[in-house]
Amino acid sequence: MEKILEMDDWKAYKIPHTVEIDNTSEKTKTFVVEFENKRRALSTREGFKEVKYVGNHSIPEIFWNKVHSYKDYENQVLNKIGIKKEDIALLSTGANMDNLAVAKEEFDEFYVVAFTTAGAKYNAIRLGDEEADYIEKDFKTYKVVDGKLIPKEEIGTVNIILITNANLTDGAMARAIITITEAKTNAFQELNIRSTKHPELLATGTGTDNVIVVKGFGRGVDYTGGHTKMGEMIAKAVKKSVIEALIKQDRIMI
Repeated sequence: MEKILEMDDWKAYKIPHTVEIDNTSEKTKTFVVEFENKRRALSTREGFKEVKYVGNHSIPEIFWNKVHSYKDYENQVLNKIGIKKEDIALLSTGANMDNLAVAKEEFDEFYVVAFTTAGAKYNAIRLGDEEADYIEKDFKTYKVVDGKLIPKEEIGTVNIILITNANLTDGAMARAIITITEAKTNAFQELNIRSTKHPELLATGTGTDNVIVVKGFGRGVDYTGGHTKMGEMIAKAVKKSVIEALIKQDRIMI
C-alpha cells in the first residue's frame, strides 16, 4: 500500500496488485480513498451512492483492447483490492496510476481536494464540433464502423475525484460537475491540447471522462458555481490537477 494523503476522517492510498485476462497477468495499481464513515457521492458512472470508498483503477495498456466484459473485469479488481461493489464508487482509466495528480484548496473552514488521472493522446475531442463514433443501446456501447455496430468497452481517460468537507446538497454536487468540467476544459486550453481526429481544433476534454464528487459533514453549501468560494476552490484544484496529470501522462513539454 502506498500512502498518498491523510485528512481528518479519510485517507488516500494506492494498492499495487495484478490483473489477469486470457492467462496473461499484469501488474497495476488502484487508487482508493477510504472514509471512516460512509459518505454520499455522485459518480458520472453510477449516480448517487452512499460509499465507504471511492477509487480509480488503472487498466494496463496491454489489456486496453482485451477487456471483453467490463463487469467481469471490475469484479476481478474489487476482489483484488478486497472491497465490495456496494461499498465503493469506482472509476477506471488507461492512465498510469503513478501519474496521479493531487491538488488541494482551502478557504475559511472549507477544503477541496482533487485526485486526477489524465491522458489525451488517443481520444481528445472538441464537443459540439465533432461526430461521435459510438452509440449506446440497452446500456451496451457499440462503435460505429462502416455503418456496422461493434461492441466496445469504455476506458475513462480523464478521471477526477473531488472530495470536500462541505456538506453539499445534491444540487450543489450536481452543479460541481459543471464547475469541474469548465475547469478541466480550461486546463486543456492552457496546455493547447488538440482534438485527436481534428488537430486544427482545441479539445474540450476526451470522449470518456468521468467525475466523482464526495460531500463531507461540515457546514452546508447549496451552490458550487464560479461566483462562490466553493466553486473557485473546486475549479482551481481541478485545473491544477488536470494540468499536472496531463503533463505527467502525456509527457508534455511546457
